[in-house]
Amino acid sequence: MNKCPVMTTAAGTPVGDNQNSLTAGPRGPVLMADYQLMEKMAHFNRERTPERVVHAKGAGAYGKFTVTGDISRYTRAKIFATAGNSCETFVRFSTVAGELGSPDTARDPRGFSVKFYTEEGNWDMVGNNTPVFFIRDPLKFSDFIHSQKRNPQTGMRDNTMQWDYWSLSPESLHQVTTLFSDRGIPATLRNMHGFSSHTFSLWNENGERYWVKWHFITLQGIKTLTQAEANKIAGEDLDYHRRDLFTAIERGDFPQWRVMVQIMPEREAETYAINPFDLTKVWPHKDYPLIEVGVLELNRNPQNYFAEVEQAAFEPGNMPPGMSASPDKVLQARLLSYPDAHRYRIGVNYAALEVNKPRCPVHHYHRDGQTRFDGNAGSAVNYQPNSFDGPVEDHKYKEPPLRISGDADRYDHRIGNDDYTQAGNLFRLMSADQKRQLTDNLVGALRSVPKFIQVRQLKHFYKADPEYGKGVAVGLGVDVQEVV
Repeated sequence: MNKCPVMTTAAGTPVGDNQNSLTAGPRGPVLMADYQLMEKMAHFNRERTPERVVHAKGAGAYGKFTVTGDISRYTRAKIFATAGNSCETFVRFSTVAGELGSPDTARDPRGFSVKFYTEEGNWDMVGNNTPVFFIRDPLKFSDFIHSQKRNPQTGMRDNTMQWDYWSLSPESLHQVTTLFSDRGIPATLRNMHGFSSHTFSLWNENGERYWVKWHFITLQGIKTLTQAEANKIAGEDLDYHRRDLFTAIERGDFPQWRVMVQIMPEREAETYAINPFDLTKVWPHKDYPLIEVGVLELNRNPQNYFAEVEQAAFEPGNMPPGMSASPDKVLQARLLSYPDAHRYRIGVNYAALEVNKPRCPVHHYHRDGQTRFDGNAGSAVNYQPNSFDGPVEDHKYKEPPLRISGDADRYDHRIGNDDYTQAGNLFRLMSADQKRQLTDNLVGALRSVPKFIQVRQLKHFYKADPEYGKGVAVGLGVDVQEVV
C-alpha cells in the first residue's frame, strides 16, 4: 500500500490527531481552542446551498405541549412550575442523509426536532428517533456524513463508503444495530419515538444541577416497515411520510407523544459505570427510570412549506433558565455548529423569522446584517453598557458553575469505552423475527461491499454477540472462522 500523505488544515498545517477533539479531561467539554474542529465544522456547514447539508428533507407541524408531571424540584424553568402549564410548539421531522427529493422511506435515522415557544424564550430540543448516534467525538462528524453521502467519483450513494467508515469506527455499532433493525424504517412519522439522544442538564433555584435525557414516546404505538414494503412505497410515493402527517392533521387525527425524562444527580456521573455523556450509550431504565413530564400534540399544519418548514431553524443552545447543556462532546460542538449553519443557509437574522421568533419579548443589540426585515431597532443604541435605558443583564438568571476537570489534550475516545455490550444487549432483546429482519437487512446492505470490509465489520457483530456475527456471516457466505 502506498504511503499516505500527511493530513493538514486548510492553511497547510500538519494534523496530529483527526479522531479526538481537544477537551478538558477525557469526558470533556470541548474547548474553543480546537481550531481544527472549528475549521472542519465551519467548512462542513458551507458545503451545500441552499438545502440543509443533513436533514434536508422534512415535514413539520405546529402543536401544543402540556405539562402533566412535576419536575419542578429539578429545574427553575417556568414552563415546568405547575401541572397544566402549556406552550405552543413547532416540530420538524426529517431524514438525515437524503436530499430534498429523496424517498421518505429510506433506511435512515429520523430527525425529531421540537421548538417550544415558552414564556422565557424558545427551547429547542434537537433530537432523533434513536437514543444513540454513530459517533461520540464531533471531530468525526463531517467525515461520517461524507461516508453516507455520494461517492465523489460516481455521484452515487455507495455502500462501500458507508461500511468502510462504520467498520473502522466500532463506536457506531450500537446505532448501526438500531438502524438495520425492524425500527430502522418507521411506518409513519406518527409511529416513532423521539429522543434527545444527548445528555442535557437541569438546574433549580438552589443552583443544584441534574443530568437529563429526554424521551418522546409515541401514543400511536410503534409501527415499522420492512425493507420490501419501504422499497415498494418509494417507487409509488416519494413523499409518503410527509403526506401521511399532513393528511392526518387535516382530518383531525392529532398525533401525540408522552414526554418523559431520565434524571441523574450531578455527582453520580463521576462514579456511574458508563460515561453518561457518551452519545453512543443509553442509560438503562433500571438505573434511571422514566419520569413523566407532559404530552406533546401536533394539531395544525403550516400554511407555507418554505416559510415555515424550510426556514425553521433549531439550535440546541436555545434553552430557558433552568436548562443547560452537558460535557457531551458532540453536543458541545452542535452548540456552535447549528446556529453557524443557519446564518449561512438562511441569513444572520434567521431567529427573527416568524417560525423561529420567540413568543415572548426579545431585547438584544444585534443590528444590521443581510435581509434585515424589521425596523432594525430604530434609533436605539447598539452597544452595552449604555446610558440610554438599553436592555441589561440580570444575574438572577446566571447558570450555576459546571464542574469540569482535566488537562487540555486530544484524548483517545475509545480508551476505556466498551463499544459492544450495549449493541449486544439490544440484539439479545430482539425476538426471533426481529433478529431475522436485522440479519437480512445487514446482508442486503453488505453484499456488494468488498470482502475485507465485510470481515472487518463482521468481527464487530461477533464481539457484540457470537450469534449476531454468525448470522450475518452465513448470510454473506463468509466462513465464520475468518471472523473468529
